[in-house]
Amino acid sequence: MMLGPLVNAVTIVVCSLTGCFLIRGLPERFEEIVKKAIGLSIIFVGLKGSFESTHILLLILSMVTGSVIGELINIDAWMNRLGLWAEKRLGLTAQEGTPKRFSKGFVSASILFCTGSMAIVGSMQSGLQGNHETLFAKSILDGSISIIFGASMGIGVLFSAIPVLIYQGGIALASLAIRDFLTAEIIREMSAVGNLLVAGIGFNFLAVKEIRVANLIPAIFIPWIYLGVVSLLR
Repeated sequence: MMLGPLVNAVTIVVCSLTGCFLIRGLPERFEEIVKKAIGLSIIFVGLKGSFESTHILLLILSMVTGSVIGELINIDAWMNRLGLWAEKRLGLTAQEGTPKRFSKGFVSASILFCTGSMAIVGSMQSGLQGNHETLFAKSILDGSISIIFGASMGIGVLFSAIPVLIYQGGIALASLAIRDFLTAEIIREMSAVGNLLVAGIGFNFLAVKEIRVANLIPAIFIPWIYLGVVSLLR
């Protein structure tokens, strides 16, 4: 059941290294326009996925409740601290030139690769059915993005493979334990919220206004709690 998450993580590592060392050094104007193109594409993909929700009020409630929980925990700050800690331990600050470049690549890539619908649904398929096709397809997409991210944001993107493996592997393992509490409706609504977070990453790439998307991660699990309670009360 862990084959899909492992392949996804390894693909991110290999493609990030390719971007860092083989395609690095792009002129700044090319790097900037590519990031804007990626940002617009990510916004489209995220919004398209979020439109699958059939409970708009639940989606709004999830975003609001999840943002409050995430802000209290301050997930974004913890992830940035982890990125900066790894950066210092590896002695990469001076090489990268910008002190927060490593952590920005790590956080942005981690959220993007973990919060989409393919991550949730694919991990559940791996755990419940031993079907890894969705995560294999996701690996191709993540690998393509990792090459571009690695070239523009550096080696921090490579380390996003760790939370991807933990997150997707955790879902695959947990899905076996809670298989009786997962319905198609719950999965759809969780995926819709996750895709809305992906759109937030796209806006960050456009540098319109920085959104602490990591602090919105708890929102993904609110539909599961809400719909699970509703089904029990019926």
